Amino acid sequence: MPFSAKDLQRYRKDEKFNHRLMTPEERVKLLRPYLPSPPPRDGARRASLSQVSREERKGKLGVRRFLRRHFHIFVYALIHFYFSIYIRLRQAYHAIGNRFYTVYHHHHHSPELIQRDIKDLSRLPKHLSVILTLEDQGRSGAGLEKLVNEAADIAAWSASAGISQLSIYEKTGILKGYVKETHQTISQRLQTYFGPSFPSVSLGAPHIPPVQSGLLSLSNSPNNENRKNISILLISAEDGRDSIVDLTKTLAEMSQRKKLQAADITTELVDAELSESVMEEPDLLVLFSPFVELAGYPPWQIRLTEIFHVPDNQGVGYQVFYRALCKFAKAQMRMGR
Repeated sequence: MPFSAKDLQRYRKDEKFNHRLMTPEERVKLLRPYLPSPPPRDGARRASLSQVSREERKGKLGVRRFLRRHFHIFVYALIHFYFSIYIRLRQAYHAIGNRFYTVYHHHHHSPELIQRDIKDLSRLPKHLSVILTLEDQGRSGAGLEKLVNEAADIAAWSASAGISQLSIYEKTGILKGYVKETHQTISQRLQTYFGPSFPSVSLGAPHIPPVQSGLLSLSNSPNNENRKNISILLISAEDGRDSIVDLTKTLAEMSQRKKLQAADITTELVDAELSESVMEEPDLLVLFSPFVELAGYPPWQIRLTEIFHVPDNQGVGYQVFYRALCKFAKAQMRMGR
């Protein structure tokens, strides 16, 4: 409520004389009618109680949130701990198994020992394919040298086992630029295994003429019936999906120009074209990686291929090669039935 003119005049006059005209009690008595009424004490008490309850509730929720968060962290750490133990035990188990195969089945650069290992197998793949990995992208040169040596070892094992066709997949295709050098290394490795009468080697790649050698040494061998020629094909990622895309474009253009009917484009035609331009479908694909990773391997050529790998394996080894042949001999080829 506004001040009355009389009270307002009295208050200003007292203020003008520095509050000397009225005592403090008189000023309080003058202003009291114009002050707002104080809130009831029960309401104030209820307001304070509600504020305290909200603070207590907030405190309880904070504690629950803290406990819930740390409980989730504890469960995550527990799962991670037990899973780490499982991974370590699995790696140790596979390492022991690989070591056993390495010691018990070691080729010692001898084709006779390799033939002894496989003599009880019911069948062998006619076309073997492997996936190799280039370390450090070949920047230091050591990765390329290791890759060539691994290809030479696998070629020697395949020739010793009587496998006549081998395809080596490496994603970047760096081996295609070193066909002559790779062929020379493989020939030297075969000579280490077989001696002067080593099998002839044909090394090539899609759209690259093959390099051949070793024909004379084979004809002069007294045991030439046991020395089979080996044909090696180098493939890379560009021979996979890119080849399918190029073939699709070619067939589409031929169909638009009326050189080919749409009804003539069948699975058999695509299979024949890809087999001629890239390679035929391998019987067995061996991975030397610790897990299954095809890394862009030509998808069309592995529709019915048996794929083998050893979990937690590191590097190319004869034990993986031998176990793959054993697994292939026991596999049942149902062909979709």
